[in-house]
Amino acid sequence: MRVVLIQAEVDHRPPFAERVAAMGEAVVSHAARHRADLVLLPELWATGFFNFDDYARTAEPLTGPAVRALGAAARAASVHLHAGSLVERGEDGRLHNTSLLFGPDGGLLHSYRKVHLFGHRSRESTLLSAGTTVRCADSALGRLGLSACYDLRFPELYRALIDDGARVLLVTAAWPAGRIAHWRLLVQARAVENQAWVVACNAAGAHAGVRAGGGSLVVDPWGRVVAEAGPEAAVLVADVDPALADRTRAEFPALADRRIPVRPPD
Repeated sequence: MRVVLIQAEVDHRPPFAERVAAMGEAVVSHAARHRADLVLLPELWATGFFNFDDYARTAEPLTGPAVRALGAAARAASVHLHAGSLVERGEDGRLHNTSLLFGPDGGLLHSYRKVHLFGHRSRESTLLSAGTTVRCADSALGRLGLSACYDLRFPELYRALIDDGARVLLVTAAWPAGRIAHWRLLVQARAVENQAWVVACNAAGAHAGVRAGGGSLVVDPWGRVVAEAGPEAAVLVADVDPALADRTRAEFPALADRRIPVRPPD
């Protein structure tokens, strides 16, 4: 399958609805140009991750206008769309950093509420509520594992996705430039230890004065970097063969040797 990562630097001067519409047009354009099967967007691209004062203002339910517009873009492009993430307002009024996966018919196939919320020099963990569950998305492209940004530092989440059948792990992020070396290292580590593809779309540009690092990556199950973007806005294209994960696991069956050590009683 062909994946297209839109490493966007979104102009936050236009109204929110105009930003969403512009991204929808970009999805349709790039999907057609590159004959994409799957398009990925960065984390909280429409609000801006570090624009904390805008979280509540831009939040909406999963039936809201931004979600409908992104579904329409997926349908117009006839493509699977991982729409990065949006600030979701749950039925109980709590806010979540929620990733969305649409099918080529525009229907919402899967949503994932970010489990690990960032607290270091960030208000994400105080303004938002963490997700509590993780599972793969069923799609015509296979079982896909969704995660977001800070999740990369917690390998047990990816083990859960692998145990649920993932061969391709999708990551949306707004990883800052100051720690971009960690980003590349962790994306490759998650691929190697899980013998899975990792398709990781980071943001570019600045959100509230904090510069995102770009460097979106596609890494194969052996840890080889298949495609990598620079720090600025870019469109990254790569071909991904999910069956390579099966062949890698058969050739080097490390996952079959997993053991969960038990702590002895005191």
